[in-house]
Amino acid sequence: MVSNTSDIANAADWQVVAPGAAGFKSDPAASFDELAKTGKLAGVHGVVALRGGRIAFERYMDGNDMRWGQPLENVAFGPETLHDVRSVTKSIVGLLYGIALARGQVPGLDEPVVAQFPQYPDLAGDPQRKRLSIRHALTMTLGMEWNENAPYTDPANSEIAMEQAPDRYRFILNRPILAEPGKRWIYSGGAVALLGKIIERGTGQSLPEFARGALFDPLGIKSMDWIRGQDGEASAASGLRLSPRSLARIGQMILQGGQWEGRPVVPKSWLEQSFQPTALVDIGWPGMHYGCLWYLGEEAITDKAGTYGERFVAAFGNGGQRLFVFPGLDFVLAITTGNYNSPDQWRAPAAILYNVFLPSLTGS
Repeated sequence: MVSNTSDIANAADWQVVAPGAAGFKSDPAASFDELAKTGKLAGVHGVVALRGGRIAFERYMDGNDMRWGQPLENVAFGPETLHDVRSVTKSIVGLLYGIALARGQVPGLDEPVVAQFPQYPDLAGDPQRKRLSIRHALTMTLGMEWNENAPYTDPANSEIAMEQAPDRYRFILNRPILAEPGKRWIYSGGAVALLGKIIERGTGQSLPEFARGALFDPLGIKSMDWIRGQDGEASAASGLRLSPRSLARIGQMILQGGQWEGRPVVPKSWLEQSFQPTALVDIGWPGMHYGCLWYLGEEAITDKAGTYGERFVAAFGNGGQRLFVFPGLDFVLAITTGNYNSPDQWRAPAAILYNVFLPSLTGS
């Protein structure tokens, strides 16, 4: 079953408008429906598009889903149905670190990571590990061995090995150092797990508790779930479950410079810092860069005036979870899908962005 915007009652603080009223040059519904008919949107569960802070497009498709690897079978998705966002969780942790930093609850970016874990004096005494900073963890430039190229069902995957380790933090901090800190980008759920624990220790709250009070409640996000590992630790790398509307709220808050309903939620200065590309680091993805746990990109847009670059920030998660924020277009796109561990998981979200929304917004 597919639901569209006209089937959905407006939430108290969301205005749903027709695409034309939101400034779309063409109705994205026709393109979306055509893609769905051809099977190119297989596995898509939810899509929410905001323009000017209003819902201009919203669709939900029933489908099989999982909760962190556990089958949920067929789910009837709707505006507030929770969904794994997987590694989008990392970008949310980046926002939380900025909030805690502004409150003076966590160490500054140039402080050593290993010093925050004094229970490991053998590691703290290693001269190489002393050079690893909070900044390196936030930008995934620790230079430590970490492999998430293996399937997330395989113990060879470092995140899975971390979850199965008797002490996840020793496991992370004890990884071999392969490169000088700050010089090589290695995707690492372990880096984010360290940041999550530092937030917990600094705030005196669990990661979910701090997230609820500092971020979700101020945004009016009433429903969330944060999955814990077998050791009881909340997974900072991939454990968050949110609805597409909640993802869209986070994107809209970013568009508004960290504010919601006129009140600051995330410091604007932290967002600006988070969205600066890490210098001299290649993430192996043409045209993409990395900031503080956020992807940064630029799309070539052609219109009557010529071709120009439209910048965006994004959060990506296994299975096709996506949050795109285009400040210059005043546009937010949240996508949830169930194509976990598939080599083609990127195709459906890419089709939604490039074949549906960017043409509808730019007329190109």
